[in-house]
Amino acid sequence: MLDVRRLRLLRELARRGTIAAVAEALAFSPSAVSQQLTVLEREAGLPLLERTGRRVRLTPAGETLVRHADAVLERLERAGADLAEARGGLAGALRVGAFPTAARAIVPAALTALARCHPGLEPMVSETDPAAVAHALRAGDLDVALIHAYDLVPAPREPGLDTEPLYREAMYLAAPAGRAPGPPPPGGPGRGPEGSRGRTTEESPGRTTDQAAVLLAHAEDPWITATPGTLCHAMTVRACQAAGFTPRVRHRVDEFATVLALVAAGQGVAVVPQLGVTAPPDPAVRLTRLPMERRTEVAFRSGSAAHPAVAAFAAALRESVPPELAGSRAAR
Repeated sequence: MLDVRRLRLLRELARRGTIAAVAEALAFSPSAVSQQLTVLEREAGLPLLERTGRRVRLTPAGETLVRHADAVLERLERAGADLAEARGGLAGALRVGAFPTAARAIVPAALTALARCHPGLEPMVSETDPAAVAHALRAGDLDVALIHAYDLVPAPREPGLDTEPLYREAMYLAAPAGRAPGPPPPGGPGRGPEGSRGRTTEESPGRTTDQAAVLLAHAEDPWITATPGTLCHAMTVRACQAAGFTPRVRHRVDEFATVLALVAAGQGVAVVPQLGVTAPPDPAVRLTRLPMERRTEVAFRSGSAAHPAVAAFAAALRESVPPELAGSRAAR
């Protein structure tokens, strides 16, 4: 009989690539992981792993078993959801992952609504970069999380996870207001994210900003990006490369409020999402609306969508989307 806990280790190995990474993620020693996988091979009666240097690679039999492990673990999540519903009443811990702008703009209102409807539930929020969410969910460190993807950086489908769309938001090129801007997009000046005039250029209805021209006008400027390895960093670099240049990065900062403060200080230009813009916008920052968007989704382990706690939190999130994003909520 195959052991489910060992199947989970095999699946994590398929995703992470090394026994050391699996051990670190699941709080095991590397030798313990190796021993458990050896036992799993005996249970299977076939070699599941082959070593290539410091890494291990799954054999065809191992890859087949991982696909079955995904199905088995999803069924267990569904079973847990059914049992939780049968018990009635939501109580206990709910581990939530959220990236900073969502943690500030969406999560507090959702937690307030959740506490009002389900006082016995204890949500525990951890700031988590979307790039780390898949591993954290599969390892059981999180139960539900907010993730995002950009038009130029689509998020790959992660095995063992499901998602639901939550909302979309606009993207802006932020530049110092005191310097000459690049060529204005069709439509001329318009209202910014908070309705201010004179600070933001936004396309008129039915027209599209020439994103390449807007970005290319700042090809010689210093740029402010997020730290390498994040989706936000990849988004800025790819947008600039699509416009025909590679940005000269001066500062690497993840918090958008700090990014905008650096822009206001004349330290460079940056691409920021709508929820990253301060309210009201800093008059020292000129914002130009870009046609690309950032899409936010709720992520959870496959099979757990019906879990009462996960479903309740997802519903609270949908109710907490700010009014300025209501028109861009992703269709369900």
